[in-house]
Amino acid sequence: MPRLLPRVAPSPETTAAAATLPSADLARLLRFVHPWAWWAWALSVGGAISLTTNPLVIVLLAATVVLVVVQRRPDTPWARSLKIYLYMALFIVVMRLFFQIVLGGIRTGTVLFTLPSVALPAWAAGIRLGGSVTVDGLAFAATDAIRLAAMLLCVGAANSLANPRTALKSVPAGLRDISTAMVIAISLIPQLIASVHRVRRGQRLRGGRRRGLKALPGTLIPVLEDSVESSLQLATSMEARGYGRTRVAGQRRRGSLPLLGALLCLLFGVYVLLGVPATGDGMLGLSATALLAVGLLAVGLALTIWGMRASSHQLGVTRYRPAPWGRPEYVTVACGLAGFAVVAFMASQLGSPDAMNPPATPFRWPTLPPLTLAAAALFALPGFATPVSRATA
Repeated sequence: MPRLLPRVAPSPETTAAAATLPSADLARLLRFVHPWAWWAWALSVGGAISLTTNPLVIVLLAATVVLVVVQRRPDTPWARSLKIYLYMALFIVVMRLFFQIVLGGIRTGTVLFTLPSVALPAWAAGIRLGGSVTVDGLAFAATDAIRLAAMLLCVGAANSLANPRTALKSVPAGLRDISTAMVIAISLIPQLIASVHRVRRGQRLRGGRRRGLKALPGTLIPVLEDSVESSLQLATSMEARGYGRTRVAGQRRRGSLPLLGALLCLLFGVYVLLGVPATGDGMLGLSATALLAVGLLAVGLALTIWGMRASSHQLGVTRYRPAPWGRPEYVTVACGLAGFAVVAFMASQLGSPDAMNPPATPFRWPTLPPLTLAAAALFALPGFATPVSRATA
C-alpha cells in the first residue's frame, strides 16, 4: 500500500501504534497538510496584520499564529524554528524602541523623561540624539515594531509547519529554477537550526558542558561544515535524479515567449490600473481605463498558464508519492482567506477604520473590535480541524 507509507521515517511510538491500526486510521495518522496550504494561510494572516495598526488586534493575531504552530507542528528539526523567530521578533521590538528613544521621531504628547541632547554637524541635519521621550513616540514605535514582528512570526509559522522539501516537489515543473531558489531561501534558518541541534547533541554525548558564548567557537565551525555537507549531498541527489534536465538535449526552451508576453501584459495592466486616470464609461459601470487594465491582466494570466504548461511539458519530471491536496488543505486555505476578508472589511470604510487604524497622536488606549475575534477564530481553526503528522525526520 504505497499511499500509506510516510514520507519521512516514523518515530518508534508511531511505528508501534501503527502496527495495531487499520488502513484508514493509519492513513490519517501519517497524513499531513500540504506545505503550500500552510504558506497560503500564513500569508493571509500576514496580509491581515498589515491592514491594521491596532496593537491589540496585532497581538491577538500573532497569538493565534503561535497557537496553531504549537498545535500542528510536526516532530522534525525544521519545525523547531519558531523559537528563533520569537527571539528575532523580540529583538525587532527592542531595537525599534531603542532607536526611538535615542534618535527620536515623534516627540509630541506627554513627556516621560528627557535625555541630554547632542549637537550634530550640518550634514546630519534632521537627526537629533537625545531629547524628550514622549508617550506618543513610544506608542507609535512600539506599534510599528509589533506589526513588523508579527509578520515575521507568520513567516516563521510557515517554516515550522511546511516541509520545505515537500514544497519543492509540489511546484510546477516550469518554475523549477525559481522554486529551487525560493525553497532554499525559506529553509535556510530551519536547516541551520537542525544543524545546531545535531552539533549540540553530539557535544553533550561527548561530555561537553559549555553554554552561552563560550560554546560558540566549538559550535560555529561544525555547523558550517554540516551545512556544506548537506548542500553537497542535496546537489548530488538532485543531479543523480536528473533534476532540471530537458527531454531532448539541445532542444530549444519552450514557453519563453509566452512568459515574456505575460510579464509585459501584467506590467502594463498594473500600470494602467494604478497610474492612468479613469476616462470614459464602459460596461458594468467600469471606466474604459479599468476595462483595459482588466483585459491586460486577463491576457497576462492566460499567457502565464500557457507558458508554464509549455515549459513543464519539456521536462521529464516525475513525482514519487505526490503530496495530497484534499479537505484539510481546502479548510486551511479557506480559513485564511475568510479571516483576511473579515479584517479587510473591518479596515475598510464600511467597517471600523478608526478602531483598526487609530491615530498615532494623540495617544489613546486602543479598543478591540468584536468582529476581530471572529477573524482570530477563523485563523485558529486549522490548528484544530486539520491532521497533524506524527512522522519525524
